[in-house]
Amino acid sequence: MTDTMCLEKTNSIDTLALEIVSNHLGRKVRADIYLPLQLSAANLPALLLINDGQNMEELGLKAMLDESLRKNSPGQFVCVAIHAGEQRKMEYGTAGIPDYLGRGNKAEAYTLFIFEELLPLVRQRLAIPEFREKWFAGFSLGGLSALDIVWAHPHEFTKVGVFSGSLWWRTIDQDDPEYNDDIHRIMHELVRKGSYAPWLKFFFVTGTLDETNDRNNNGIIDSIDDTLDLIAELDKKGYNTEKDIVYLELADGRHDIATWSKAMPLFLDWACGKA
Repeated sequence: MTDTMCLEKTNSIDTLALEIVSNHLGRKVRADIYLPLQLSAANLPALLLINDGQNMEELGLKAMLDESLRKNSPGQFVCVAIHAGEQRKMEYGTAGIPDYLGRGNKAEAYTLFIFEELLPLVRQRLAIPEFREKWFAGFSLGGLSALDIVWAHPHEFTKVGVFSGSLWWRTIDQDDPEYNDDIHRIMHELVRKGSYAPWLKFFFVTGTLDETNDRNNNGIIDSIDDTLDLIAELDKKGYNTEKDIVYLELADGRHDIATWSKAMPLFLDWACGKA
């Protein structure tokens, strides 16, 4: 693994562009690091990882981070936005369990990239031996990826944000006569088989216009059904739906960056303990 970087200074945060040649993924990975000017290793910050970093300019992330840092104690957290590659549908997903079309078959390699290549390099470049806590967020399939990584490594994280997550991810086609929501949705099954980690907190976002599919014909679109069912699984596991889980359903919200940009400031406030 090799890397290069350049630094752009802004009024309130530095933006560091990091390029990593990943052995695990077999490609160059760009990560944009947003860090406050007041950053000090003596006052350990939190770390926010975000999938689909290539969309953060359109999302307006920098302005949101500026505002969050202003409101929520400057220097409280560092953000690393990881750009997806051409094989996004292979690298994102559930590690070790591809979907019924074989998508996500590099999700395990992506997880190894996060822990063995990205995080050590970020700590080295910022001269921070460890972060106070770590959060992970993502959108659509990137949201599924973030949730899968956090759920599989609870001792590494405290919070996860899932924006319109691809929680339908399944092992067989929904049109297969054998398909069953209670068996074939991968993330739901992983939660059922997993262990309760009392420190984990969850933030879910859906929009009422996220999609039009309604596979069980109950009048509720699948993205909302899948999210509410996942929350129900977390509730059964022991998570308190009032204290441990936030569910934000946006009226007229769509499966797009404009919708997620409305929810991101709320997520940042929640992650910082201000909501």
